[in-house]
Amino acid sequence: MSWTDATARAALRRLFDAAIRAADPRAILAGHLPAPPRGRVVVVGAGKSAAVMAAAVEAAWPGAALSGLVVTRYGHAVPTARIRVVEASHPVPDAAGAAAAAEVLRAVRGLTPDDLVLALISGGGSALMTLPAEGLTLEDKQAVNRALLASGATINEMNCVRRHLSAIKGGRLAAAAHPAPVLTLAISDVPGDDPAVIASGPTVPDPTSFAEARGIVAHYGIGLPPAVARHLEAAAEETPKPGDPRLAGAGFRMIATPQMALEAAAAEARAMGLAPLLLGDALEGEAAVLGTALAGIARSARTHGHPVRGPAVLLSGGETTVTIRPGTPQGGRGGRNGECLLGFALAAAGQPGTWALMGDTDGIDGSEDNAGALAAPDTLARAAAAGLDARALLAAHDSHRLFHALGDTIVTGPTLTNVNDFRAILIA
Repeated sequence: MSWTDATARAALRRLFDAAIRAADPRAILAGHLPAPPRGRVVVVGAGKSAAVMAAAVEAAWPGAALSGLVVTRYGHAVPTARIRVVEASHPVPDAAGAAAAAEVLRAVRGLTPDDLVLALISGGGSALMTLPAEGLTLEDKQAVNRALLASGATINEMNCVRRHLSAIKGGRLAAAAHPAPVLTLAISDVPGDDPAVIASGPTVPDPTSFAEARGIVAHYGIGLPPAVARHLEAAAEETPKPGDPRLAGAGFRMIATPQMALEAAAAEARAMGLAPLLLGDALEGEAAVLGTALAGIARSARTHGHPVRGPAVLLSGGETTVTIRPGTPQGGRGGRNGECLLGFALAAAGQPGTWALMGDTDGIDGSEDNAGALAAPDTLARAAAAGLDARALLAAHDSHRLFHALGDTIVTGPTLTNVNDFRAILIA
């Protein structure tokens, strides 16, 4: 294939779409369902994919007596007949999510060993299913969530803190359902696919402690509302730990992961004559710093044929962070993928024959309406011609302004799945 700007852009979009298709619950969920139980089936769940997962359960079990509810992000609902769908706020929780979480907890109480709780869990569930621990308020949780998002903490660290401020996370949902068995079907959006981290692990044992949560808060210098500080210090009621008998009947099945999505993209790349190199599904760190590192790998491949000889594509996943430093100008727009991509473009410095696409597989990068963006060899030149200072925009965390002005944002709308960030760098 002759790699022009148009063919490179089209190829990158094909790879992104292949990754998203591999995580679509409508195509994959039914194969993971058990036989329906003798008793009732109560379906609960939370996450950006929760509604479409619920619809997939209804389609697979047309005659089953299903009840329950799931909570998803605003704009991510799909029609269902037997399982109620509630929309709530993400990434900062709201009253709708708190009310839904309380209803989820009530729905699983009073069941028997003949019943089944089917938990549908996906990325975003931690914010969407927020139920403050006793003595805390929704406002307390909102304040902590905002501070965590701006702190630079990893998703694992953020969810450790969240579990210890919750009445439903960290295995508490499964404990409430005892003695009914619980089967969790999960779509992973976290590095390492740790069940305790996906949506803060409402149905699995929590190996972390109040002491670890306090350590994370101290490490990042996170200011806490007084009630939250007292709650973490008191450590009055730990989350259920491995070996807790209330969780003995809890099963867990991972139906889609970042690695599965990357492997699907790799297969699509081979079909297009590109040599895929998977750099990993769990790359973390500051978004712009990772973008710089990926540009260095791409330069080596382009110049020396190492670690892969072109035409090739470097594929990676994971979740980066964006730390908002004190004194940073307010009003910057864009998510971590746009920031990572702008860091890449600056470091690549117009290297010929190299294009990159970075996006969130849920279709929403940060709080904008785009999934991510695409960078080409002429990105910096076109930005300068448009009067845009790429370095200043990166420093202001305003990547969306640049890529939107150039017409290089990737808009998919909500994909109704989420296996975290997807990054593809094409080397012609």
